[in-house]
Amino acid sequence: MKILVVDDNPDNLELVSDILGATRHELIMARDGLTALEKAQAIVPDLILLDVNMPNMNGFEVLERLKAQPALASIPVIMLTAISDVDSRVRGFGMGADDYLPKPFSPRELLARVDRSLRAKSTADELRVQEQRVRNTFERFVAPSIVEQLLQNPSANRLGGDLQTVTVLFADLEGFTALSERTDPETLLRLLNSYHTFMVRIINRYEGTVDKFIGDGIMVLYNTPQPQEDHVARAVKTALHIQDEIFWFHEKLPLEHRLKVNFGIHSGLAVVGNVGTDHLMNRTAVGDTVNIASRLQSIADRGRILVSELVYMKTERFVFGRSRGPLYVKGRSEPVLTYEISNTWIEE
Repeated sequence: MKILVVDDNPDNLELVSDILGATRHELIMARDGLTALEKAQAIVPDLILLDVNMPNMNGFEVLERLKAQPALASIPVIMLTAISDVDSRVRGFGMGADDYLPKPFSPRELLARVDRSLRAKSTADELRVQEQRVRNTFERFVAPSIVEQLLQNPSANRLGGDLQTVTVLFADLEGFTALSERTDPETLLRLLNSYHTFMVRIINRYEGTVDKFIGDGIMVLYNTPQPQEDHVARAVKTALHIQDEIFWFHEKLPLEHRLKVNFGIHSGLAVVGNVGTDHLMNRTAVGDTVNIASRLQSIADRGRILVSELVYMKTERFVFGRSRGPLYVKGRSEPVLTYEISNTWIEE
């Protein structure tokens, strides 16, 4: 382990070096605050022993700057100083010091405090590694925004949900079922994953949340779990961007694998939350809004983007569109006014 020892008195540096010399730790010395900060940034030590009374920049100022830098903030700091009044100790702890050892000190006590701080850091480092491992694993199966929400608020991991406004985008590969009948499974899976990778890259750019993969289709939510004032525009821009870039994506594929992507987009109220059981659940959105978006996608063809009237009215300033008339959706008595939208002029 690397220990940075900061003290303007060379005798004190020598004393600490003698006490810790029998350990296997690597000692780095600094005789002023500025040098200490430079060395901390360069080597990122495992522990800092920090004096308070130093010229130009005292120990409290050094501590404040250390804790202000994310890369250095987690380094434990033991204040090693002749200033032992209660106010100074409280100030040090309040600024983030992990320990406070007044001079003169017992060599045995210094060794014990150093050992305790290093063990605590090792434990904290291991916990951070484990948390990152968990985060990286779950982000392969759940949207990163949802993982972050669950880590910050574990109580959200319960069955049930809340009614909120969302925009829902469905995307599906046209002709994939027919292609699957004449393509070997391994090739088909690689092709499907390449399409999903291509689309999810663009979905992430507009901060959509991939709710689920449905065979060769994708369901994407906007305005959840984080609010987005322009969630309707984000969903539309996602589809338009995919529609624009798919030409270049197709350039890498043989002709028989160049499939069109059909879209359906609607916005409105839905219940967003966890469905399933107490032991196995899936975060999703349910309700009429989701059904309409799904239905719009199911009738889209030839790489078209079909949206509801509400979505079109909120985005008509930057899209070309034409009415496709009323759409009757199973389970609804009122039709849904439907529009086809694009980046370019749509021929009648």
